[in-house]
Amino acid sequence: MARAGGITNAVNVGIAVQADWENREFISHISLNVRRLFEFLVQFEATTKSKLASLNEKLDTLERRLELLEVQVGTASANPSLFST
Repeated sequence: MARAGGITNAVNVGIAVQADWENREFISHISLNVRRLFEFLVQFEATTKSKLASLNEKLDTLERRLELLEVQVGTASANPSLFST
């Protein structure tokens, strides 16, 4: 009887070891995917910041041009004689 119990214990230990390896493999896959997701988010943030900075520069340029046009229109409206030929 002791021998049968020993085999049962060995089988149980084998099953536990197999389950432990499967759990470790699952955890490894999860960890790898979390790292990949983190790397993607970091790259996405950097790309987004770069694109937003570029867009901000373009908007600043447009705002300056608009201000210049507003001054020119204001000047032309104040001096209608500029339009007479």
